[in-house]
Amino acid sequence: MSIVKTSAVKAADPRPVSAVSTAVGLWGLFGLALAVMIARNLGNISATFGFDGWPALADGPYSALVALVFCGLPMVLWSVLVDKVHLRASTGIDWSLKRPIADVLDNSIVKIAGLWTTWATIAAIYGLCRFYWDGNYLFSMNMFQAAAIPLIILSVPYVVWLDRNLLNQRDGAWHLGAWLAGRADWDKQEIFHHLRAWAVKGFFLAFMISIVPGGWRDIVNINLAEVVTNPIWLANALITAMFLVDVQFATVGYILTMKPLDAHIRTANPYLAGWVAALMCYPPFILMNNGGPLDYHIGTSDWAYWFEGQTALLWIWGTLLVVLTGIYAWATVAFGLRFSNLTHRGILTHGPYAFSKHPAYLSKNAYWWLATMPFLVTSGSTADMIRNTAILALVSGIYYWRARTEEKHLMADPAYVDYAEWMQRNAAVPRFFATLRGIAGNRLRKTSEVQPAE
Repeated sequence: MSIVKTSAVKAADPRPVSAVSTAVGLWGLFGLALAVMIARNLGNISATFGFDGWPALADGPYSALVALVFCGLPMVLWSVLVDKVHLRASTGIDWSLKRPIADVLDNSIVKIAGLWTTWATIAAIYGLCRFYWDGNYLFSMNMFQAAAIPLIILSVPYVVWLDRNLLNQRDGAWHLGAWLAGRADWDKQEIFHHLRAWAVKGFFLAFMISIVPGGWRDIVNINLAEVVTNPIWLANALITAMFLVDVQFATVGYILTMKPLDAHIRTANPYLAGWVAALMCYPPFILMNNGGPLDYHIGTSDWAYWFEGQTALLWIWGTLLVVLTGIYAWATVAFGLRFSNLTHRGILTHGPYAFSKHPAYLSKNAYWWLATMPFLVTSGSTADMIRNTAILALVSGIYYWRARTEEKHLMADPAYVDYAEWMQRNAAVPRFFATLRGIAGNRLRKTSEVQPAE
């Protein structure tokens, strides 16, 4: 009877439609798994087809970039051929327009001038900031240099092609170009929107490409026969795999920010607090890294150290950490082609977002607490225990702050308002916290009603 009632409630209050279908992420996972399989068996596969001299493993940084194609291409094909995202009104494209090139060329030239100026500004920032030319970032810079000329050339036919079919040809790039050309009909807010969107892409894409090779190399080289014999090794291997999935999908999302895929940036977060909260979680502004002001690892070890010799606990704890990392990766996979920080690229309501508005932040922070256990230290210092616990609580508070600033941004879209209201009525995590707040409120009221004895 209760099941029937629950089904009736769900039918009467359906979950808002997601901007991304579940199948998009699944096809991306399939493509990535295929890339990993080929990379781990490249020598055998090449020998089978008579290509001698190939390396046994494709574990290099360029192979990691090829894996991005394996991950992204199936998602693009499904999105276009099955979901037909290119036909959605949210793209701002009407493919039946097909304006003559002569009619859009002047507009396109102004837009290209704005676009190229934006790229030149980003390149100048890369050149001026020394940290971009050291460590993992050096790989990103080399890739950007290799891609620069092809992108500049291809941007011309791409912009003209889009302008032939765009309902509104005067986007932020056009307004920036019009301002540069000294025209009077540009809009300052459109320019700010354009610059914020490209600031997000320029900052985060460099970071994502810089970390793509590391996880790829680790996964391709994992000895499966060895790791399955030890709960610590197996958990760490699976956690590494989950982070590889997260990085691959996120990088694809930053690359494929395109209107024809309905994966363009509708708006970038306009609030300074949102940018501050996000940037302090990423280099070079990160506060939580080793030696940083919010480093909560002083005198700590990890879960494997504290549970050494307790085989059952190692399996249980390792499983919990893998599940949390899996939820974190699932939250990125759910985006399909649309992942990026500080942006609105369509409202997600499926996958883990049917249970929590911020599943990635919840699972990531829970993972840190369980993996690090900051309240335990090898030094035996009570001060370190208290300090580490308080600092990790501050880190979790920053992610709560990020979540609130993101919601403030997305609330400008009625679709997100509908989703947030549905979540408050139906989703497990919001209802759980609402219940806790209700219990706490009732206890406070009861306490206040108790009159002191005279």
